[in-house]
Formats: sequence, structure tokens, C-alpha cells
Amino acid sequence: MSVAVALFALITWQVAAGGPLRRLDERVGRAVVGHGPRWLTEFLADLGNTQVALPVLGCALLWCLWRGERRAPLAAAVAMGLVPLLVVPVKEWVARPGPLTPDIGYYPSGHAATAAVAYGAAAVLLSRYTAWRWTMPVASVLLTVATGIGLVLRGYHWPLDVAGSWCLCGVVLGVVSRRVRRA
Repeated sequence: MSVAVALFALITWQVAAGGPLRRLDERVGRAVVGHGPRWLTEFLADLGNTQVALPVLGCALLWCLWRGERRAPLAAAVAMGLVPLLVVPVKEWVARPGPLTPDIGYYPSGHAATAAVAYGAAAVLLSRYTAWRWTMPVASVLLTVATGIGLVLRGYHWPLDVAGSWCLCGVVLGVVSRRVRRA
């Protein structure tokens, strides 16, 4: 978890200060925007929408509540509620313009954060109920990475916007995972 905090601090500093990582990030972002089939990259980017990610988490929460759990689903719900409380102030402070627009507020990516926490928390909750415990975290990582790829290829975010969100949400998911293991 301390690695995620350190990486988030480093990425945020580079993005806010216009450091060499930001310059590299923008070169890479410009080079990959528009690659891939539009329908597929749009679909992948949409995996980070609240209309898609929150119902997945909601189903996991309901499953755990139906099984008589209370603390674990509460921890996951609180983690999801923290996403805008953590992301929005950083967006306002950094005020980074987007890849295809002069509008600001693109770092860190709220869609990448939503995907990471919703799919990650659902995986943490549900992995205890399957014989193949590894499948849930793997599915979560695949969905989260696919979302990030879609966001970058569609030009909705720079790569570091997505990476910064993943680092920030890694901390949140670490706390959720500990809470769930104790529940």
C-alpha cells in the first residue's frame, strides 16, 4: 500500500509540475489516441461509467448481505463513496487539461477510479465464495485495465490520469481488503 501512495505522489507531482513524466505521458497519449476499433474502445471506456460499474458492486453487496454479512459490504460501500471525495479535490487542484480538449479536471480519472474500486471491491467480497478464489481478482484487474485502455485510446484521458487513479484506488482497496479479512 505504501508503494501505491508513493507512486500516486510521484505521478501527481509530475503531472502538476509539468515534469518529464508528464511530457512523456502526453507524447504517448497523442500517439495512441484513435487506435483500435471505435466500438470496442468506447465499450471498454464505458466500463468505468457508474451505470456499469456500480451495479456490479451492488450485486456483490447484496450477495454478501443475503449471506448475513454486514461489515464487509459496509466497508466496500464506504470505499465506493470515497472515490469522488478523493478524486474531485485532486482534479480541481491539478487542473490538467484533457487530451482532446482545453477543459481542465482530467487528473486523476474518475472513470478509472470508479472501475478500480467497484470491480476491486466486488472481487474482494466475492472471492471468499468461490473455490477458485483467484478468478475474482483476475477478473477485476482485467476489467479495470480494459477500462483504462479504452479511456486512453478514446482520448478521454492521458495514460497518467489512469495510472494515478489506479494508485490512489490501490490504497482504498488495500483498506477494504483488510476490513473484509477481519469481518
